[in-house]
Parts: sequence; C-alpha cells; structure tokens
Amino acid sequence: MRILGIDPGLRTLGWGVVDSHGSRLSHVANGLCMSRAGDDLAARLLSLYRQLAEVLARHRPDAAAVEQTFVNKDGAGTLKLGQARGVALLAAAAAGLPVGEYAPNTVKKTVVGVGHADKAQVLHMVRLQLPGCEPAGPDAADALAIAICHAHHGGPVGRVLRRVGT
Repeated sequence: MRILGIDPGLRTLGWGVVDSHGSRLSHVANGLCMSRAGDDLAARLLSLYRQLAEVLARHRPDAAAVEQTFVNKDGAGTLKLGQARGVALLAAAAAGLPVGEYAPNTVKKTVVGVGHADKAQVLHMVRLQLPGCEPAGPDAADALAIAICHAHHGGPVGRVLRRVGT
C-alpha cells in the first residue's frame, strides 16, 4: 500500500510518501508545498491545492493520512490551519482516496513512543524507520511520520478504494 502523509500548513504544507509491505516500510518521496505570504488567502489555498494535486498525480498513493488540527491560543491561526487542512482533505478526496486522520499525539506516540515528542525526536525516528530518507524539512518529516502512523493504524483500507477511472 502506498500512503501519502500530509502535515497541513498555510505557509508550508509537508508531504511524504511511503510504501507499506506488511510490517516493512520504505521511503518513496517527500517535499514541501509552499504558498506566498503576500498573496490573498484564496490564492494561497489554490496554490497549495494545485501543488498537492501534482504530488498525488505523480506518486499515485492508495491512501492518504492527514494530521488533525489542534486548537491553540491563536484562534485566527487555528482557523487558517483548518483551511489548509481542508485543502489537503479535498485534494485526497478528489483523487478518490480514503483518508485517515490522526491527532498529533497519536502520530508522535506511534513513531517516537511518546505523545509529546519534539520535532527533533520525530525527525530522528523517521530517519531510523525509513533508512536513506532525508526529509526536505521539519514539515516533510512530520508528514512522513503521519504516513508511518497510518501504516500502523490505517490497515488495508487503501487497497479497497481506488481512484475513479483507473
């Protein structure tokens, strides 16, 4: 099963693709979708959607996994993150993919072993679990961790639903 993990963000949306063969995982690709801070919100969201749609077309995953939004002190920031998350869900749904959603603590506990791990610990464990992988940045490492989490918790659902027309 090929899994696309997505770490939503309005400025930087991280993505990572892994192949899961039973209990074995292998890195396929990872990267960052960027939006320009000077553009209006609608243009930024459209840019993220188009970039993510390109990633989906290039790597053809069987399933996607997206990190859930957590509410923080900055309500406006949380809303913007939610909109970027909506773009990620829309892109995956438009590609006909089943989508798993995971809380940040679940991802960290699955990949690192503790729910309150920091970004450096996540990066270290992603590199250990995907030998030879060099994430494009912290957001890409988080996206790979989300894909790893889905490989452990999402099961074979991705094999059942495939893109319409393929």
